[in-house]
Amino acid sequence: MEVLGIRRLRGPNAYLERPVTVARLQLGALAGRETCDFAGFTDRLLQCLPGLAEHHCAAGAPGGLVRRLREGTYFGHTAEHVTIELSHLVGRDVHFGRTTSAGEPGLYDVIIECPAHEPCDSSIPDELLALAVELVRDVLAGRPPRHEPALSALRERVESEAPGPSTDSIIAAARRRGIPVERVGGLSLLRLGHGRRRRLTWAAMTDQTPAIGVDLAGDKELTRRLLDQAGVPVPAGGAADTVEGALALFAEIGAPVVLKPRDGRQGRNVHVGLSDEAAVRAAFDVTGGAVVVERQLGGRDYRVLVVGDEVVAAAEQTPAHVVGDGTSTVAALVDAANTDPRRGAGHSRFLSRLRLDDTAGALLAAQDLHPGAVPRPGRVVWLRHSGNLSTGGTSRDVTDQVHPDVARMCRRAARIIGLDIAGIDLRLPDIAAPVPPAGARDTDGGVIEVNAVPGLRMHLAPCAGPARDVGAAIVDALFPDGGDGRIPTAAITGTNGKTTTTRLTAHLMSEPGRCVGMTTTDGVYLDGRLVQHADATGPRSAQIVLGDPAVDVAVLETARGGIVRGGLGYDLSDVGVITNITADHLGQDGLDTVEDVVHVKALVAERVRDGGTLVLNADDPLVRGLVQRPRTGAARKRLVWFSTLPDNPLVRGHLAAGGTAYLLRDGWLVEANGRDRTPLLPAAELPGSFDGRVTYMVENALAAAAAARALGVSPDAVAHRLATFEPVRANPGRGMLWRLGEVNVFVDYAHNPGAIAAVTRSLHELWGPDRCVAIVTLPGDRRDDLLAQSARILADGFTRVVVYEDTDLRGRVSGEMPALLCRELIARRPELRCEQTTDASTALRQGLKLAAPGEVVLLLYEKLSDVVPLLEEAGATPTGRPLTLAVRR
Repeated sequence: MEVLGIRRLRGPNAYLERPVTVARLQLGALAGRETCDFAGFTDRLLQCLPGLAEHHCAAGAPGGLVRRLREGTYFGHTAEHVTIELSHLVGRDVHFGRTTSAGEPGLYDVIIECPAHEPCDSSIPDELLALAVELVRDVLAGRPPRHEPALSALRERVESEAPGPSTDSIIAAARRRGIPVERVGGLSLLRLGHGRRRRLTWAAMTDQTPAIGVDLAGDKELTRRLLDQAGVPVPAGGAADTVEGALALFAEIGAPVVLKPRDGRQGRNVHVGLSDEAAVRAAFDVTGGAVVVERQLGGRDYRVLVVGDEVVAAAEQTPAHVVGDGTSTVAALVDAANTDPRRGAGHSRFLSRLRLDDTAGALLAAQDLHPGAVPRPGRVVWLRHSGNLSTGGTSRDVTDQVHPDVARMCRRAARIIGLDIAGIDLRLPDIAAPVPPAGARDTDGGVIEVNAVPGLRMHLAPCAGPARDVGAAIVDALFPDGGDGRIPTAAITGTNGKTTTTRLTAHLMSEPGRCVGMTTTDGVYLDGRLVQHADATGPRSAQIVLGDPAVDVAVLETARGGIVRGGLGYDLSDVGVITNITADHLGQDGLDTVEDVVHVKALVAERVRDGGTLVLNADDPLVRGLVQRPRTGAARKRLVWFSTLPDNPLVRGHLAAGGTAYLLRDGWLVEANGRDRTPLLPAAELPGSFDGRVTYMVENALAAAAAARALGVSPDAVAHRLATFEPVRANPGRGMLWRLGEVNVFVDYAHNPGAIAAVTRSLHELWGPDRCVAIVTLPGDRRDDLLAQSARILADGFTRVVVYEDTDLRGRVSGEMPALLCRELIARRPELRCEQTTDASTALRQGLKLAAPGEVVLLLYEKLSDVVPLLEEAGATPTGRPLTLAVRR
């Protein structure tokens, strides 16, 4: 049994609305064998992983998996559950798993849920599955399990890669409000919302946090001066670069003083209670460089969190310490405290581990103690002077006790330094009492620091008092209007027509001052400009559009390959359009039947938000069937149909019930609402439809009109923009008509039976069935039966065909695909003239020789960039209308 490959689906997918890992598993010698075939296997496995006894499996209750193991289940299923259990043991919160056949004996796909914000490039899922396979092998062989050391290392990795408590609180708050949130690069950087409503946070720093405010807060002396000049109570003090300067400040201020780095953070090298020159000198030697020396204020340490000019939380901070029990050494007390599951390394948990380092050693010595000493029962042993959580301190919530004067002072301090989120460190006798104004004789309290990017842990999980949802406060400040941070978004899929429909929809949404982001098969477009040339129909391209802060509206072509290999690039759309579903790409990515394709394409319908609009082709039976799928949730969405048939019964019933549809009626594109009809545009005036005779272009326009109207475009604007669509510029490679002397050349991307049939019908309508020549290449990665079906359609529509080979053979040997097509063409129509060649240039010359004046040559391509230069070199020019003499009236 071995893992052949793993892919990560980062967005909603055909299995789950959350990220999953899909692993291809080859069972090898275990193919066809079940767990019950191996005596004692289940018991030995449960000894290694007792938690498997709680797995429900299909039974829906604990113990279901054990029953399946004893009765007999295949080993792909076993590996799935072992992987899930190992995930639990390393701290990954995953529950969903599924194992499906990959079409060959002993070959399975194992699908395992991933934590939503685990880094996309994390190797942890791969390593867990490999470990599960190794564990199953060991249990089968009767070997002692070897998984514990690897699990221990993986636990540390999971903790280090997981978002910390501060970041996690913002993620949770955004989710509760329905705001899409994406963790970027496996860091604490979060992207909340989409497009122009997108906001960024990095822990407690946002895209509204001024860089100058961060720099000011990082300079402890400059912060102290600014606050002092503004009349905010601060300790007397100053900055020094030499030990002599520090001693001079000490002499001026008087004992006790605090010495700390001028650019310090997280309580590092903060020395308090310095009462003589020797202590100041020693502290400077440890700290070094630029320092600040301040009078030590009396009272207790507090941290007040200001978000958006509001005090949202306050905590009293207690420095790191242990309490003696009369029998344990200081070191043992520290070890015992660090077993608290809330304590971890760095900021990964709500509390930080206690450390017996040099700083703690010096403080212990000042208390006449050392790590091996046994303090008496109840004695507090201090390990740090400052109450920072990052050095092991603890907190007690005092939010409800903050005096209004204290709150006003903290808000002023944040405004003076220029921070939208600030942690104000105070030293006060009591936070519930007013603070005398600066300069008053009895002032013994004030602001000792202002912190940019303050830690949130002390407020999220204080050791005493209620937790404060400060993540929600940050999210509310970023999105004060109560919105969900989304921009209008349309997703478009189908087998044929989705690129043209996407381009049309983006055109209909465009207006001055509105930036439309679009993804299509030829690239990513922002405001009509190509910014990335690629097949941009997958999740990464969608994220480019949705992550750009200039984008007002997103129109996303969403193809099968992107869904299967990466999931969706968005969580929800406002509009989902499905143009049609036919046989294509069968035999690829585990899609063997048209129903498999339907299952994948249906995801676009499923992920239309409740109350959003689902635009479906009423003339396509497979698309019509989507509304019956429970996961589609059509009852919770506004259903809009489009149709070119004169009296589609489904549409008739839908309109009778007061629904909306977009129709071709009496030569017009029409919006129908119940009994009302709003004419949009004569079909003959639709660019690219050739007087309305190219029906599939009319279908695309109806679908695009439905999407644009659902997104708020007026009927008049839809009509105007449909009429101004320029196919040559805005829809390259789809239904492009070129003129070469007295011959028409019709360039299209049709590459499956359904598309070829639609194009052929249009050419027959325009020129007649006997006046058409075809120059054809088809993708080599399609199944032979689909290529044969395409050939039969070509044979029914053409008597002269030139077949050429694309530069990308897609797994075929040279000459294989043209030979297959010609064989099928002649078998279908023996009198048909079929010529083969190896390149597009030769094929174009041969096809043009076969065409008479006034006839049309259909040119199918794989890469538009391969054929356009050939046409231009031959002297062809794009045109919007066929040669007049050739048009059938």
